[in-house]
Amino acid sequence: METETLQFHEMGLDDRLLKAVADLGWSKPTLIQEKAIPLALEGKDLLARARTGSGKTAAYAVPVIQRILASKQNVRVQDVRALILVPTKELGQQVQFMMRQLTAYCSRDVRVADISGKDDVSAQRPILMEKPDVVVGTPSRVLAHLNAHNLSLQTSLETLVVDEADLLFSFGFEDDLKNLLCHLPKIYQSFLMSATLSDDVQALKELLLHNPVTLKLQGSQLPDSSQLQQFSVRCEEEDKFLLIYTLLKLRLVQGKTLIFVGTVDRCYRLKLFLEQFSIPACVLNSELPVQSRCHIITQFNQGFYDYIIATDERSLADPAATSQPAGRGKKKAAEKAGKAKEKEYSISRGVDFQNVANVINFDFPATVESYIHRVGRTARADNPGTALSFVANTEATLLSEVETTLTGDNAESTLKPYQFTMEAVEGFRYRCRDAMRSVTKQALREARLKEIKKELLNSEKLKTYFEDNPRDLQLLRHDQDLHPAVIKPHLKNVPEYLIPETLRGVINPMSKKRRRKTLNQKPKPQGVSKSSFKGKNPLRSFRYTKRERTKKPSQS
Repeated sequence: METETLQFHEMGLDDRLLKAVADLGWSKPTLIQEKAIPLALEGKDLLARARTGSGKTAAYAVPVIQRILASKQNVRVQDVRALILVPTKELGQQVQFMMRQLTAYCSRDVRVADISGKDDVSAQRPILMEKPDVVVGTPSRVLAHLNAHNLSLQTSLETLVVDEADLLFSFGFEDDLKNLLCHLPKIYQSFLMSATLSDDVQALKELLLHNPVTLKLQGSQLPDSSQLQQFSVRCEEEDKFLLIYTLLKLRLVQGKTLIFVGTVDRCYRLKLFLEQFSIPACVLNSELPVQSRCHIITQFNQGFYDYIIATDERSLADPAATSQPAGRGKKKAAEKAGKAKEKEYSISRGVDFQNVANVINFDFPATVESYIHRVGRTARADNPGTALSFVANTEATLLSEVETTLTGDNAESTLKPYQFTMEAVEGFRYRCRDAMRSVTKQALREARLKEIKKELLNSEKLKTYFEDNPRDLQLLRHDQDLHPAVIKPHLKNVPEYLIPETLRGVINPMSKKRRRKTLNQKPKPQGVSKSSFKGKNPLRSFRYTKRERTKKPSQS
């Protein structure tokens, strides 16, 4: 007999917190929330592993807020009571947003500050001088403030949270984290939250936790086939572009879609290719300013865009990217490590993309972990999702590793072959080749430069204006054409004769109104019957008839 789920109102939470939870529409806690929140409220240290999209952020945010509210009933001194460490700036902003939603009815009692942004340490000092109750930041930024004496945790800290714990060492935060521990009190409560329990997480466990309760929830790292359908299709480089064109232009893929590629260069190459066919898409990569990246994610979640072309080039496959190279001078190694840390970015980890219907791996991920976290952007909570991976011959080994891991994890999590016949869309190949000829190296360089310049302008010069005029911010779109490549107008529409016969009864890529425009049929002249065109030039007859109609009557 199954036990009933423990409800939020049965956890002894503050009424203001319960009201915020109700406003968010959370009718009942997820499994990780049901198990973690009561243990956290008892003062236990937690090491929690649950798959992506399972509600880990709220699982630690709710007890953190509850503890602060309880503390302030006895002591009204304003001080930093909770520190939340995150590996990326995007995740920092997301955590701050979640905390502010949960403190909607107690914002005066629980103040939250995110210092993970790229502002100078001195510029963020006034925020910390007000001693917010909760500070969110990356380990390097928090340590910088501690060393600058802008932040003090030695006497006031009650709770430490490490979110996406397995990423911290991979992002080169190991030394920063160890140095940061020297600034913490001897006694505090700790939470480690992660989608995987790697060796790095075990090392963190020894550093931060004291007799923790370990929660290993959901045996599989991805949902089963009833919620998440996973497919793979074998195709080489040219076929990848042909297939993505077919899927998007014929609307075979419905709903919001994340398209993952391996490098920044591939990101712009695919965007310029899709522009040829008037398929708008945003790019999301580490070269863009952090404000732009966060704004793109926000507008995508609000439904402004259907497609995002994203890179996760700082993945778990490259932990050495932040390590110091052997045989180099200490100064050069430090500079290289510093540059790597400035690139705190991983769009496939932690960021909460909402209502993503599909994930397409245009380039197959380099590791099993990367595959899990990419695909984990869809089928979140109880929503269904689909994952489709394009696999070239050189990526077949990676596919085998993923299938072996997922089969061992859950027999229902295997990748099924995508039933798609390339011969059926062979008629589109010449169009794709025509479009690819316009996506030159020069066009790619111009596109990258144009996008970065545009986003820097949007991020810096317009930041103050948009803070004062939030409605105008909605007019700033990130999926506009970059247009360095020559756009061929005839590629915009799909002639009906090119649509495969098997799809003609299902797919209508154009509405009736658009189809009429595409046919370019001249309107039938009024007052002229078809019989009047027999043996004559129709255009000449039309002009003659028009002159006759507009001719002034002669005076008699």
